[in-house]
Amino acid sequence: MTAFVRSADGTQIAFTRSGAGPPVVFVGGGLDDGTENGPLAAALSEWFTVVNYARRGRGASGDTPPYAVDRELEDLTALLATVSAAAHLFGASSGGALALRAAAAGLPVARVAVYEVPYFTDEAARAAWLSYVDDLVGSLAADCRGDAVASFMRLAGAGEAEIEAARAAPVWRSLEALAPTLAYDAACLADGRVPAESLASVTQPVLVATGALDPFFAPAADALTAALPAAQRLMLEHPGHVADPAILAPVLRRFYLS
Repeated sequence: MTAFVRSADGTQIAFTRSGAGPPVVFVGGGLDDGTENGPLAAALSEWFTVVNYARRGRGASGDTPPYAVDRELEDLTALLATVSAAAHLFGASSGGALALRAAAAGLPVARVAVYEVPYFTDEAARAAWLSYVDDLVGSLAADCRGDAVASFMRLAGAGEAEIEAARAAPVWRSLEALAPTLAYDAACLADGRVPAESLASVTQPVLVATGALDPFFAPAADALTAALPAAQRLMLEHPGHVADPAILAPVLRRFYLS
């Protein structure tokens, strides 16, 4: 059942709560309203109280302009207040960047696990990121949501044929509805570099995970691990930007309970 919590600016944030045990808050990534994390949340709820929420502007959550990353930190603060103990965080993709920013900002969180946070260690890739952000801003200013989604897909490595097939698919309308929040993810990642200076203040244990043999996310994860004072690096047995819950859930269980 969906519940709501009111953030500091009055925005209603939708979330689900499942399971019992130490609390874990799930932070979703780009073009996700919490659905993508659903299977992992269900698997982890065997051992934990899992709070899986729709970030502002997504799903049943509201959105109050103007946007700022600080508003998302206030959303997390409100969600953390709904649990009885310091919660662990799990952040997927750009949600991992937000989870780490929450820890660096001093929010009352325990352990933090992140999966495939898309920072850029290669200058050519970072230049492509900055070009994408420019295109995204232009598309959203012109209310060309489909073009914004297409730009995101190109950044993620999709070809034009894949993009055209996606445009023709029933899911495209829901992706267009989420398109404005791509700017929110971009703000969380800022210039695309690993924010080593701010991460140096994160004293909580952090698990930095990627899929196996990944050519893009692995260097970013290595740089994150080097920047965090108490990080451990993990490469899963199988690749994939959406991790297999059967593999990741037991790993998270061990990490959060250790």
